[in-house]
Parts: sequence; structure tokens; C-alpha cells
Amino acid sequence: MSRIRTLIALLLTGVTLVGPVSAATAAELPKAAGSPYRLLQMNLCLSGLAGCYAATEYPKVVDDAIVQIRTLDPSAVTLNEACGGDAEQIAAETGYRLRFVTVIYRGAPLPCRNPGGRSVFGIAVLTREPIRTSADQAYAAQAGLEERRWLCASTVRDVTVCASHLSTRGSGAARAANEAQCQELGQVLAQYVAAGPTVFGGDVNRAGSCAARGMATLTDADAGQLSGIQHIYMSWEFWSPEAEVVPAAYTDHDFLVAHGRLGSPAFR
Repeated sequence: MSRIRTLIALLLTGVTLVGPVSAATAAELPKAAGSPYRLLQMNLCLSGLAGCYAATEYPKVVDDAIVQIRTLDPSAVTLNEACGGDAEQIAAETGYRLRFVTVIYRGAPLPCRNPGGRSVFGIAVLTREPIRTSADQAYAAQAGLEERRWLCASTVRDVTVCASHLSTRGSGAARAANEAQCQELGQVLAQYVAAGPTVFGGDVNRAGSCAARGMATLTDADAGQLSGIQHIYMSWEFWSPEAEVVPAAYTDHDFLVAHGRLGSPAFR
């Protein structure tokens, strides 16, 4: 009789009369929170040609970028207005993998200057994980002296990280180019989003989003410098995305960080 009373008590209190879940079984269960993922977007004004370059106090801007990457420990970094040699130094000193592409200026690669010897001007993606494949292309619409293009790198974790720097909007022609580039960028991102987790970071020189459908948009609207025009987009696999602005001392854009959690494959 006492055993029957015990059984009834257990049933009433909702205790399950089964053994514990094994470690192997627990590992197969979906993790709603996912694993932390951070993307850091930086416009470093490194060409030596732009008006913002005097304030970079080169090489302080590069040293600061390295410190910020070490401190923030992002999963990936996107760089605008970079130089090949500086990007290589940043990657080497932080242990990140690098993809860099040249941006054409006045019809030819632009050697970075003051000082020289830093390779050419361009954009870059850095990732903590090995890069499996990468692709880049100039936009169909262009305006001004500086070519605008996109770069995407896919890691062994099957996360694609994209970067771009769109045209400024100082004239009618430039605004039209920016609109067309924004539309094309959204189409490019949509193709990557269809294949798996995708993040984008860049200076898009606009308040309106260029994200593909289903991507969250984060901006540096709270920045103290040129606010609202740096964006980060994250596809639906990244849970609870939040933006953080980190003040930058040696460039004319503050740094933008996106914090999210990458869901497990069970959610994809």
C-alpha cells in the first residue's frame, strides 16, 4: 500500500519516472540561446588621401584597431577605407584570417600614401575561423572617382561575412548610384542568406537599410561621429541582435559592434 501511495504522490507532483537524459542525447537537443557571435565594423580612413586622414595620426589608427579587436574579441571584422599592408598587419597581430580586395580609384589601384609602402586601398573581411571561399565584385552603378564594390567570405563554419562601402550622397548622380548600389547589395545578400547564416558590415552612407528580407538591421545611430550611416545586417539565424557603438579616437567614424547568438543547426 505504501508503494502505491508513493507512486500516486509522484504522479501528482509531476515527477517523470524515467532515467536521466544521457550526455549524448542532451547534445542533440536544440540550444535556443545559441553561441555568441560578434561582428565589428570599422571605417579606418587609411588611404592617406581623404580629408579625415590627418586625424588618424598614423600608425595610431592601426594600433587602436588592433587593441579594439583584441578587447572586443569579435567573431569577424569588416574594414572600410583600408590598405592592404595595414589589413595584413591587423590580421597578423590578432590572429585573424584575411580577405582583402582592391578598390579602384581614377581607373587604377590607389597606392596608400603618407607613408607609402602600405600596399593599395580597398576593403577587407577578417574572420576568427578559416575562410573557405570568397567572392567580390564592383557594383553596376558607380559615381565619382572611387569604385564601390562588395566582398563576401564564407568560413568553415558556413557563416558568410560581407563588407562594402557605398557611394556618398553629395550630388544627384551620387545619390542615384547609392540607391542602385543599395538595391544590388540587398540582392547579393539575399543569395547568401538563402544558403546559410550571413552577416554584413559596412559604411553605406545612408540611413535607409540595404538588408535582404529577413535580416535584422543595426546602425551606429548613437555614434558621436557621422552617426547612422554604418550598418550591420544579420540573418535570422542570429538571435537577439543588439548594437553597440565604441568611440574611435583616430578615425572619423566610431566603431559599430553587433552582438548576437548563432542558433544551432536544428533551427535552420
